[in-house]
Amino acid sequence: MTIEPTVRPGRPFFSSGPTSKFPGWSLDKLSTDSLGRSHRSKLGKARLKYAIDLSREILGIPDNYLIGIVPGSDTGAVELAMWNMVGARPATVAAWESFGNVWIQDAAKELKPDGLTVLEADYGEIPDLRQIDPGDDIVFTWNGTTSGAKIPDTDWISDEREGVTINDATSAIFAQEMDWPKLDATTYSWQKVMGSEAAHGMLILSPRAVERIESYDPPWPLPKIFRVKKNGKLNRAIFEGSTINTPSMLATEDYIASLEWAQSIGGLPELQARADANAAVVQEWIEATPWVRNMVADPAKRTNTGVCMVFQGDWYDGLSKEDQAAVPKKIVAMLEERDIGYDFNGYRAAPPSLRIWCGSTVETDDVAALLPWIEWAYAEVQAEHSN
Repeated sequence: MTIEPTVRPGRPFFSSGPTSKFPGWSLDKLSTDSLGRSHRSKLGKARLKYAIDLSREILGIPDNYLIGIVPGSDTGAVELAMWNMVGARPATVAAWESFGNVWIQDAAKELKPDGLTVLEADYGEIPDLRQIDPGDDIVFTWNGTTSGAKIPDTDWISDEREGVTINDATSAIFAQEMDWPKLDATTYSWQKVMGSEAAHGMLILSPRAVERIESYDPPWPLPKIFRVKKNGKLNRAIFEGSTINTPSMLATEDYIASLEWAQSIGGLPELQARADANAAVVQEWIEATPWVRNMVADPAKRTNTGVCMVFQGDWYDGLSKEDQAAVPKKIVAMLEERDIGYDFNGYRAAPPSLRIWCGSTVETDDVAALLPWIEWAYAEVQAEHSN
């Protein structure tokens, strides 16, 4: 039996969404002047515009791209883009994990555009994206939140493409470099990577995306929260601090606080370096631990945010499917009970696994402190089954 570790993570927050608050976060770091005020007041719109401007500065978003705050978190942002743009020409929707499959279901069962192609791959894999027709619109997830598989590059997106690209970047943005010239509609949510409060999504539109929205009227009805046109043109006020519906100013201030923290530590390069360092600690441990493996076999496709690992070995392989599924749940329950690590079980629809969030707001020392506890808990679960 292994000895229970003594070093505890200083912050036991390893959830893949909402993710950990930034180091040093506290409520008193949030400005409260906008609370109790109309989001349409001069102050309210100024704070929303400030959140947009900070996002542009930190992420290096081109000046001619528009950035808007939209309802419904990343889901709302992706679906707003799909409902407004898909259907103008043939489309390919590519997915390799749970959330990407939601966009497939939206396209195949709800929108049903002519000329739809679906590309799918198992957890840990990515389909052959090079087969996508450059004439197609493309909907894809940059980083698979529930599998830990990311696209290795954007070489498969043609510079001469005729369609638009819709990129769900919610678990990659701020931690991985975005290839903006190849991205037409990019989405993310505040609670991923930066650990801010949820419910709001970000929609980033290239000039090509704006042209599509203004030139195309989809055949399906659009609910109010998806309507971004006014008199046939894109309503640019949405990208200047106005919103389609009422936002939470408290959540807005929380997002602003996380962006100001990012700015204070060195911006995007430091955010990416922190995520890289965290993921490297986990991967080194995986390689030294015989009873786990990274869910993603190809190192070039491994994420630096939600690192997913599955179990292997004679003991585990000899368990029933039910008992295999129980192993990660028991490990997480044991460590949550001891306040060692919260919410790092694999996604419910994924293979039985652990998923450790390694994004920019997590401290490397905390990741390193968690891993011996996982070893201890695994040994305890194994011993329980052996008795």
